[in-house]
Amino acid sequence: MRVIGRMLFVLMVASASLGAMSQQHAEQSAADNEIRIGNVMPYSGPLSEFGAIGKAEAAYFDMINDRGGINGRKIRFITRDDNSDPATALELTRNLVETDDVLLMFGSFGTPGNLATRWYLNERKIPQLFVASGDEELSRPNRFPWTMGWQPSFKAEGRIYANYIQAYYPHRKIVVLWQNDQFGRMVFKGIEEGLGDLNRLVLVDIAFDIADEHLEGHVSILKRAGADIFVFLGVPSTASKVIKLAASLNWRPVFIVNDASASIANAMAPAGLENSAGVISAAFLKDPSDPAWKDDPAMKDWFAFMDKYHHVESTNNSAALYGYAAAEALTQVLKQCGDDLSRENIMRQAASLRDRRPSVALPNIRMNTSPDSYLPIKQMRLVQFDGRSWQPFGDVIETAFTEGAKR
Repeated sequence: MRVIGRMLFVLMVASASLGAMSQQHAEQSAADNEIRIGNVMPYSGPLSEFGAIGKAEAAYFDMINDRGGINGRKIRFITRDDNSDPATALELTRNLVETDDVLLMFGSFGTPGNLATRWYLNERKIPQLFVASGDEELSRPNRFPWTMGWQPSFKAEGRIYANYIQAYYPHRKIVVLWQNDQFGRMVFKGIEEGLGDLNRLVLVDIAFDIADEHLEGHVSILKRAGADIFVFLGVPSTASKVIKLAASLNWRPVFIVNDASASIANAMAPAGLENSAGVISAAFLKDPSDPAWKDDPAMKDWFAFMDKYHHVESTNNSAALYGYAAAEALTQVLKQCGDDLSRENIMRQAASLRDRRPSVALPNIRMNTSPDSYLPIKQMRLVQFDGRSWQPFGDVIETAFTEGAKR
């Protein structure tokens, strides 16, 4: 049985910006002593919890500027609110290129918005770097040489969960609750590809809209299916509700949640630590709310950064940590460019990362790129929540594109 929810579309906000910061940046002229970087984020709308990525990136570049910038140039980070709407993302990107004269686009969030702007940016030979999406369509160097991903692919993550189920719970019945968008669809497709002939063990899958008001009914249907394994694919705020609902129904399946939802502060704790104990996920970055990293030097730097440059109510936001790590990666690329900040050299340096470790990545996670490989991070770790901390198990998993993803 498949229940397909209706997609929620929000009104287009054609000229939205991130408050006074973006307006001030847009008014200032470009100069040789600055690097103008464009970005679009869902600061409002159904995916606004991921706006923390852009805010952390802005704060990171403030820190870099306070340290003298990059090779003597200051960063001017111009970030706009696309309200999770791809048409708005395209219009804002055009404005950033044609009016704000950005050198490159960096870290824009979401698959639909990045796909909507990809043709435009590639036609103009403008770097679309380290997009905040794991869709393999955004890492095809032979077709779109100016567009590069950053995080592990959604499909590869799904295959990790399928392989875990086959290894630890062979022949057990499965139910899936997945977010009805490109992200949820791709992770679920990876699970289906990984299970292969064992897809017959998926008794029920339900697609839900981001603002779905029927989660309780969905979880109840899944419980009645009699499965042993419950896979959830969505955002942290929904994951917390679903974990709590399952517990309220006295249902204790093997619970798997996707990486983007595996936040102690934003999902496990709100659901109740006891309810969340035993949850399985795959990760590549440290969780800032995990006490396991309290003495970690890189995480100490993270908390110091948050205290000085990013004054927010909570320093435990995993989306903000993602933005910090992505901005760190772009800073490395721009440093490698030296005095040659041509767009061609920016892409050349981005495609020549060698065994670079993001400071806040899990141990043994590395970034590697080449002209034929545009996905910097291809490794993840399986982790299990013990009610207090994420416990890694097994080896670092080398993920891979599906057949044809490089074409």
